[in-house]
Amino acid sequence: MIEAIGFGISVLSLGSLYALMALGLVLVYGILKLVNFAYGELVMIAGYTLFLLNGSPLPWFVMAVLAILAAIAASILTERIAFRPIRDTSLTAMLITSFAVSTLFQNAALLLISPRARVVPLPDMFSTSIEVAGILVQIRDILAVVVTMVMLGLLTLVLNRTVLGIALRAAADNLKMTRLLGVPANLVISTAFAISGLLAGTVALFWLGRTASVTPGIGLEPLIVAFVATVLGGLNSLMGSVVGGYVLALMTVGINSFLPQEFVDYRQAFTFGLVILVLLIRPEGLIRSRSGRSSGL
Repeated sequence: MIEAIGFGISVLSLGSLYALMALGLVLVYGILKLVNFAYGELVMIAGYTLFLLNGSPLPWFVMAVLAILAAIAASILTERIAFRPIRDTSLTAMLITSFAVSTLFQNAALLLISPRARVVPLPDMFSTSIEVAGILVQIRDILAVVVTMVMLGLLTLVLNRTVLGIALRAAADNLKMTRLLGVPANLVISTAFAISGLLAGTVALFWLGRTASVTPGIGLEPLIVAFVATVLGGLNSLMGSVVGGYVLALMTVGINSFLPQEFVDYRQAFTFGLVILVLLIRPEGLIRSRSGRSSGL
């Protein structure tokens, strides 16, 4: 029983991070049909913001807010400078541009900061554990679940109860028609990138909490996780991206827990093998979008 509780907490905490990353990726894909491969670098930017603020008199909470704001600003600037000028050309051009932006961010970190891992400041609570049902649970895992639930709830309200949310959903359905109806497309797309940056910045805090350091290539793993989770859950469904994140976490934790020791080095191969098996059964993903809409929430 105790092992089952620990297993469930691990799945929920890891799945929460996966779900938020996948959700940020799908928000942009739903409108522009662009898989933004520069998305993972937002985690790196948030991490280096924390590193640069290390030693300042600011409380950690303020540094965390500034790190998230840096990720949001980078996401908005990426849309404004890199994607907007070529938005009406082709998807291939935008896809190549996303790779170029990712490479640019990584090389900037290599040249301006360091190729080596840099320690980021973390609060004491990130390394503190409490006893729950007879097992020790890290506070950061509980915080990850709580923060994710709050953000998912707020995002659902925004998408379904506000004018901006309705505009986002309309743009995801048909961007061209949304423009013809007078909705400011640039504002809607920038908002999607801003929300995407907010989600990535939030994930960065907990992702860095697991490693306590940042490197120029730290964004690759969360990017791959987000992409696999979105494909698993359904690229055209926000709800599917969330479900895909938790299912991928269930696979990951399950394989790490039950895989024989001699096969541990191949755990990623087993995880992706399970993903491929699921997609063979349901090629459209676990959650179908309703009536072709991309706003599954």
